[in-house]
Amino acid sequence: MDVRRSGERYPGGDPMAGIDSFHAFSFGPYYEPDNLRFGALLACNEEHLAAGAGFDEHPHSHTEIVTWVVSGELTHRDSAGHESVVRPGDVQHLSAGSGVRHVERNAGPEPLAFLQMWLAPLEPGGDPAYDIVRGIADSTPYAVPAAGALLHVRRLAPGERTAIPQAPAVYVHVIRGAVSLGEHDLTRGDSARVTGEQPLDAVSYEDRAELLLWEMA
Repeated sequence: MDVRRSGERYPGGDPMAGIDSFHAFSFGPYYEPDNLRFGALLACNEEHLAAGAGFDEHPHSHTEIVTWVVSGELTHRDSAGHESVVRPGDVQHLSAGSGVRHVERNAGPEPLAFLQMWLAPLEPGGDPAYDIVRGIADSTPYAVPAAGALLHVRRLAPGERTAIPQAPAVYVHVIRGAVSLGEHDLTRGDSARVTGEQPLDAVSYEDRAELLLWEMA
């Protein structure tokens, strides 16, 4: 298991424009040759947008983009005609296909925090596609078949235990709270890269914890 601490992430964004970013993998000007991806996962970016701040229209291609809002509301608009407001508990998935452009903005009065994850598709190209699931349940994994991946959400009460999926590659990210994972304690923003299909449980040991788990082939 490879544990990465929140403070080890690369800070980015544009603080003067109300954008603060924290990158778990090589991203933009930050290049770390031994940290380009894990399984299908290419990026895991924690984004904080002040009221009115956002990312102007920009392109993507050959990428599966999954977004999880932690607090606030994210306004999304793309060149395929999709417009949505994404709230905590929703899973948004933009499949860029051979090319799509989109805008992401905090159009509300409160600060916005969200996690955006990029995955490499098994086959590049195709038409762009969009999906949003409102209020996803812990018992319902979200499938990204184009990347051969499943996203699991786990919300744990203090002392509650949950099994980590056994798969060739599992990425664990702590959204809030604190958990023990094997011999390691993880807190908000920490992550773990698990390989080898090993049996492993996460146990919440403080206030309620929230985890995102990527199960990948």
